[in-house]
Amino acid sequence: MIGLSVAGFDPSGGAGILADIKTFSSLGIHGTGVVTSLTAQNPKQFFSSLPITVEYVKEQFDSVLGEYNINYGKAGMLYSKEIIEVVYKKFKEYNIGYIVDPVMVASSGGKLTEKNVLNSVKHFLKDALLLTPNTSEAESLSKIAINTLDDGIEASTKIAKYSDVLITGGHFNGKSILNIGGEVEIIENELINTNNTHGSGCTLSAAITSYLIKGYDLKIAILKANDFVKLAIENGWYGTLNQQF
Repeated sequence: MIGLSVAGFDPSGGAGILADIKTFSSLGIHGTGVVTSLTAQNPKQFFSSLPITVEYVKEQFDSVLGEYNINYGKAGMLYSKEIIEVVYKKFKEYNIGYIVDPVMVASSGGKLTEKNVLNSVKHFLKDALLLTPNTSEAESLSKIAINTLDDGIEASTKIAKYSDVLITGGHFNGKSILNIGGEVEIIENELINTNNTHGSGCTLSAAITSYLIKGYDLKIAILKANDFVKLAIENGWYGTLNQQF
């Protein structure tokens, strides 16, 4: 079983493609990756980013997918419209179902995408299996200010016109908002008092991808991934690597 992460490189290992590969590995998936941007960051501070050229992104795709048969992948940091376009074309060319984690700002504060770039490539969102924005990303996608759970539900309904969506918890006392096929469900989570959340969105989308690869349907994959991320936040990676999922 093989998964694909298309994302940025975080040298601290907490987020981006390194977090995705660790997630794949801990769930029994062989992880492959296409790097879209190099960043200099750690969980507390973002320094800079250096986008990879479009041609080199293409070459990475073809080198991996020319060798491996991959059914599911995830997209994280894509930065520019040009990179999003080539990623979209490669996902379609190789018939890969994909999840989009529309990362826009690093938890440590750095800008990870050009302004409003995802809104200019709506076809990329519409063909995704699932979008996994946090509340600030959901605000950008929906153009709705999210201050309450009801605001989040309204935003999920608007975003669901693109694709099924999971607005991740943390800002609603741990609750996440799942909207599949227009039906809204609140996923209840206990709010964990910890700073160990850098890269949690990356980990969640990679875990959902992993469970899809294992053959679970989308909703079950989301629920199982939610439990996986809860354990990772509670215990850090040392608490997940030896677990059976």
